[in-house]
Amino acid sequence: MRTMLVGYDLNRPGQNYPDLYEALKAVPRWWHYLDSTWLLRTEENAVELRNRLMAHIDAGDELLVIDITSPEAAWSGFDDQASQWIRDYA
Repeated sequence: MRTMLVGYDLNRPGQNYPDLYEALKAVPRWWHYLDSTWLLRTEENAVELRNRLMAHIDAGDELLVIDITSPEAAWSGFDDQASQWIRDYA
């Protein structure tokens, strides 16, 4: 199981992407605390996850997927639940 950081910019004004959000939530474990940033626990590699998510965004949008399975991490301003998720799964 890998931990992936997913970040995106959805560039069409006023767009709502419920299909993208459902695709992100389809993984076994997910964390979403920042507006356009998710952490996902998945068996997919970065290319596989990117390709699957691209089906749910527009051509002019930006998508970033990075495998952060063994990162050094630091954060600030998150509540206890968000911090605990990072400690447990990142």
